[in-house]
Amino acid sequence: MKTIGIIGAGHIGQAIATQLLKINAPLLISNSREPETLKAFIVKLGKGVKAVSTIEAAGPDIVVLALPWWEVKSLTGLINWSGKIVIDITNEFIEDGKIAELGNKTSTGIVLEQLPGARIVKAFNTLFAARIAADPVIGDGRRVAFVASDDQHAKAEVVELIKSIGFAPIDLGTLALGGRLTEVKGVFSGIDLVKL
Repeated sequence: MKTIGIIGAGHIGQAIATQLLKINAPLLISNSREPETLKAFIVKLGKGVKAVSTIEAAGPDIVVLALPWWEVKSLTGLINWSGKIVIDITNEFIEDGKIAELGNKTSTGIVLEQLPGARIVKAFNTLFAARIAADPVIGDGRRVAFVASDDQHAKAEVVELIKSIGFAPIDLGTLALGGRLTEVKGVFSGIDLVKL
């Protein structure tokens, strides 16, 4: 099992970590402060997760962005992002809680500009943290996680990861198309579907 980095230890980061630990994925997680501030969080999650600096969390081949969208720009130049699979769970909220006006761009397109060379896969951003953390198996079905990417190989790897934690991935195509459908104003935003 590959080590996975998670940048952001808020509700979304914790929810993703909870699911990944169920499949024994080794995790490196960071927040905007020092790793020591995550001590209680690490104790709560248990074995398999380590609190690290942001640069260390960005080190693995797969990195999850679970920080606020407006903070992604702070990762520009942090490391060489080329070739890394970056799972973008962010939504285009800005600091005052309003939704960013993006014009013809998508929020993930802007993330890609900020992390040049990264193999961006949009996923999980339509679900609230509590739904990500909950058991994805519901009766005879599985909770849906939408996926979009311009990199087919990266998308395929993330689809397999999503399946392994029990969710039902649905491919929405490219970042331009699927990314827009899952944004805050998109048709799938906040939608909680179960695939039977």
